[in-house]
Amino acid sequence: MQLVERTIIKKNHPNYKSLDALAFLSKNLYNMANYIVRQEFINNGNYLDYNKVQKLLQSGVDYQAIPAKVSQQVLILLDKNWQSFFHAIRAYYQSPSKFKSRPQLPKYKHKKKGRNILVYTKQAISKPQLVKNQKILLSKSKLFFDSKINYDSLQQVRIIPKLNYYVIEVVYESVEVKLDLYNYYVASVDLGVNNLATVTSNKKGFQPFIINGRPVKSINQFYNYKKG
Repeated sequence: MQLVERTIIKKNHPNYKSLDALAFLSKNLYNMANYIVRQEFINNGNYLDYNKVQKLLQSGVDYQAIPAKVSQQVLILLDKNWQSFFHAIRAYYQSPSKFKSRPQLPKYKHKKKGRNILVYTKQAISKPQLVKNQKILLSKSKLFFDSKINYDSLQQVRIIPKLNYYVIEVVYESVEVKLDLYNYYVASVDLGVNNLATVTSNKKGFQPFIINGRPVKSINQFYNYKKG
């Protein structure tokens, strides 16, 4: 199964500006590709899929501004957005009443404020840095991030722009551990107020217990009094 290790990069982080610059370049490529796809679709009724757009842009400035494998992921994302649009359009014509309005073409991101996700595949991450130093080093950059994930289980690294911070997601594969559970044992929890929880079980030797809820009740009453 796949799991995610997350790191929050706020504006005061030394890597924030560099990440922001990369997300801006990703936005430029997304908008350029979207412009080409939109124009062909609007003017000629044809859809340019990922492979066609990639061939058109791979020698361009916007494509080469970020690592090739990252640029490919930007175009893959755009292709998915267009596929979602086509799916929505088909559903709209089948049942227009289920929609408030006709689905719109994938939009451009804001020219100045817009930012776009970056996806670094395993091949775009430095293996020596992660193996020796437990640090994620992004391809063609000097950006380092601490990580506890080993290289063999690494799948990809996502840089996700938020309102005023970035989220670094390290996606990795983890072996699901099957626990040897005793399915015939059952616990019963009775929730209350003065008695916050009364717990018992059918397991032999289990000692039922009660969690006192009065302290929590008192704190809640005091909070409500102050707030009121």
